[in-house]
Amino acid sequence: MDRKHFISSLVTAGAVLSTSGAWANMPEHPVAKAGHQIPPYLKPGDTIGIISPSGYMSLAEILPAMQLMQSWGFNIAIGDNTGKKDFTYGGTDEERTADLQQMLDDPEVKAVMCARGGYGLVRVIDRLNFKYFKKHPKWLIGFSDITALHCHINRNFGIATIHSKMCNSFPDDWTKADAMQVATIQSIRQALTGENLSYSSPAVAQNRYGKAEAILVGGNLSLIATLSGTPSDLRTDGKILFVEDTHEYLYNIDRMFWNLKQSGKLSNLAGLIIGGFQLKPDIEGEEFGHTIYDIVTEKVKEYTYPVCFDFPVGHQKNNFALKCGALHAFEVNAEGSTLKTI
Repeated sequence: MDRKHFISSLVTAGAVLSTSGAWANMPEHPVAKAGHQIPPYLKPGDTIGIISPSGYMSLAEILPAMQLMQSWGFNIAIGDNTGKKDFTYGGTDEERTADLQQMLDDPEVKAVMCARGGYGLVRVIDRLNFKYFKKHPKWLIGFSDITALHCHINRNFGIATIHSKMCNSFPDDWTKADAMQVATIQSIRQALTGENLSYSSPAVAQNRYGKAEAILVGGNLSLIATLSGTPSDLRTDGKILFVEDTHEYLYNIDRMFWNLKQSGKLSNLAGLIIGGFQLKPDIEGEEFGHTIYDIVTEKVKEYTYPVCFDFPVGHQKNNFALKCGALHAFEVNAEGSTLKTI
């Protein structure tokens, strides 16, 4: 297996923001005491694999992420098919499956970072063999299309994963990165090495007060809705669910939230976190007439769990690392919202 190796180290940070507003009183919510299995945290000298299981990304584009993770104290193993392209994909289905399978099975690889999102994981998720991974869990890292992997692993194996930025979000020149870029990228190392994660977001008028301690799950709304009824369908009962999306019309966001509601994914939550939603403008003359706040409020009005909006996760600069499958404390009050690993 021909791979390039490197080594790394860094500090990490959270997100802190503020404003005002709110819905209801502050009820207590169900506690999910048993978290998922947590893969071993990384230490200097451990190896992180990099692959492109969805969209195409060249080795040159991956280089800044490789070099930064080298500075964190980690070795880097590049997938054999890196740089291969099949139209929009990072190689054929067979090539992308082989790369991901190899990383899942390699005992030297302690974490696997996806180079970018795009589209393609749903085409290969059922081809993968998780036999070795179940016995020897490792951290799988990414977001957007990688939500398919988070959902599949959460549903079938109960192993924690990391929802975060990927190689395509690492700045070309770290010395010129702004504070938010630095904080979000540093949060990946924080998650990988077992440091506590703690994030805050501003108060929003449509927030609903409350608090909960439960397992955190979620990711891209389009993927979660797409996977309904499949072997990768996400189970949300008793959990804190976070969702985000990009490049969608408001009517389609509404349709996907109806999918969550009608499939029971909103019925028994411990809490709901609404991240960034980068939306397409309405078509002139066919305005939807409802905001993301309206859409969500309508779907959860009969429930009492805490809800927050504008959380720093999603297709945006303030996209912080979250540990899917780990226990978190979530609170929404007049000052805003907080989410902490426990």
